[in-house]
Amino acid sequence: MVQEAVATGDPELLHMVLERRDYQRYTSRMAGIPGLLQRLKEAPDFYVEMKWEFTSWVPLVSRMCPSDTYKVYKQGSNVRIDTTLLGFDHTSWQRGNRSYVFQGHNDGATMMEIDHDLQQVYCEQMRTTDDALGILIPNEESVSQRLTTPIVTTYIDTEKISFERNKAGMWGWRSDKTEAVNGYDCKVFSATNVELVTKTRTEHLTDTDKARSKNNKHPLHNFLGIAEVGENPVPAITPNEEYSNSSNPCNITPEEYFDKNIDLDAQGRDIGRPKEVNVKVQKFKANLWLCENYPLSLPEQILPIVDLMAISSSHFAKLKDFIQMQLPSGFPVKIEIPLFHVLNARITFGNIFAMDAEVPHVTKIQEDDRLTCVLDESLFRCPASYTQIGNGNASTFFSCLFITFLFFRTSMFKGWPKCMSTILREIIN
Repeated sequence: MVQEAVATGDPELLHMVLERRDYQRYTSRMAGIPGLLQRLKEAPDFYVEMKWEFTSWVPLVSRMCPSDTYKVYKQGSNVRIDTTLLGFDHTSWQRGNRSYVFQGHNDGATMMEIDHDLQQVYCEQMRTTDDALGILIPNEESVSQRLTTPIVTTYIDTEKISFERNKAGMWGWRSDKTEAVNGYDCKVFSATNVELVTKTRTEHLTDTDKARSKNNKHPLHNFLGIAEVGENPVPAITPNEEYSNSSNPCNITPEEYFDKNIDLDAQGRDIGRPKEVNVKVQKFKANLWLCENYPLSLPEQILPIVDLMAISSSHFAKLKDFIQMQLPSGFPVKIEIPLFHVLNARITFGNIFAMDAEVPHVTKIQEDDRLTCVLDESLFRCPASYTQIGNGNASTFFSCLFITFLFFRTSMFKGWPKCMSTILREIIN
């Protein structure tokens, strides 16, 4: 709905649609918090480390690739994520010591962004009251920004994805491949026909806006393996000029629009300006290392946290759809995705329950064949000596785990050398 409002180029209409959409999002998300908190509380507690790596065989790109190990704590309805990767400045990645804490309460939740270097904390409350509805009114700057930039939709097409067991050995003596990852025997699978699709619409832009957008394009598309297809349907013009105007160039009458027996799509006719759509498709193949007896459960322990992130992040909502596919049995201890010809992404889970290396305030209890993780409540509280300065941004918390190719869409571009900015912009746009 928002995209269609943007496509009309009408700022007043877009303002109304944004305001209503944000209100619906807020009320639906707040209504879902009690159930989500209950799911988090019922899920077994755990501690795990997630190592994110981006690698490349191109020397310049390799030097710029980030890596980090996220430490994830979960106790009851509380979640904490520690990270050291903060951003990029000129020629190097900025490092620090940050924690993002989610505390669940009966009437809502509290988000905290804790800067351990500066000993400062930013807090934000999420409650089911109407107190925050005033901040949902869009400002003129956000409306103007939408009307002067392309409409971009990015998603992973999961309909064609298939999983195959990798084989090892010589021809005639081949067997299912298994490998050890952090001490756990894993089955190795390949996920094929994975497509990252980016659709861009520009019919609402002026010639100046379009020219500025095209300046961001670069011949690196072929180098990065991105296929690009244009979809610019030409509307069919009918003799009836009675209903012809800028928002109805195909002269569709009310009777035609509401007649279920008339297929306007088949006729190439639609309400609104003729669509100018550009589609980019990036195809890649992923490898997964799945463990049957890993101490973590994907549906019971990981999905509730993804649901938590999805409250304020559409990216996590898409990640949830990907996780809920018909995956082979087992926990994905390691995932490797060759995003482009020059860039690979690797995610590895390790030090589960602090079994490999000790972690402060995390202990494990072994009872027969059952292993339980125990976390101290102090992990989810801000140190008393820290200073609270204003309210933080909850969206930072919800984005801190989404380190995939969309990771580069953030403001970390600021200060990059022009050549690297161009390469990474081509990767994500």
